[in-house]
Amino acid sequence: MRRTALIALALLLSTPAFATGEIESLITDADRARLEAYETTRDAAVAEAREGGSPEDIAIMDRALSAPHQSFEGFDMTGDWQCRTTKVGGLANLVVYSWFRCRVTDDGSGWKLEKVSGSQRTTGRFFTDSDTRLTYLGSGSIHDAKPAAYGSGPESDQAGYAFRTGEAEWHIEFPAPHYESKLDILEFRR
Repeated sequence: MRRTALIALALLLSTPAFATGEIESLITDADRARLEAYETTRDAAVAEAREGGSPEDIAIMDRALSAPHQSFEGFDMTGDWQCRTTKVGGLANLVVYSWFRCRVTDDGSGWKLEKVSGSQRTTGRFFTDSDTRLTYLGSGSIHDAKPAAYGSGPESDQAGYAFRTGEAEWHIEFPAPHYESKLDILEFRR
């Protein structure tokens, strides 16, 4: 009996972990596929950016992508943030935008993000993936247009991974966004 239990435990530990709970009932098949291809997409986007980006923009991209990931344990995301988007790969190889305003609230069911200024906006929720990575599901909109509900379609649906990189710094990486780039990085700072 003991040998059977050890074999079962070994099989369980060798099986990849998958998110469970609410996110599994919400995430679209298209966004699941985007997140499954995250590393490949990220590598291709960064390679393109290195070929055509300015040295200054490459340094900003590298700083965001190379910062060590820290635990979200005890981290309070709520409040107002400065946020900026870097578009990596795609139409213009590499574009770093100015800082805008974002807000994170907690309505009792988890953290909710809203980008409140700039022409390209996002609103959505975070789900725990691991101690150092959150999954973001949201909806993009333009200017003050009311965002569609998540799951409304590929033009507005957004999915990405959030990483904490400092005491008051974190970012979301959006693989294969619908418009313009191959990877979007949305950075946050206090």
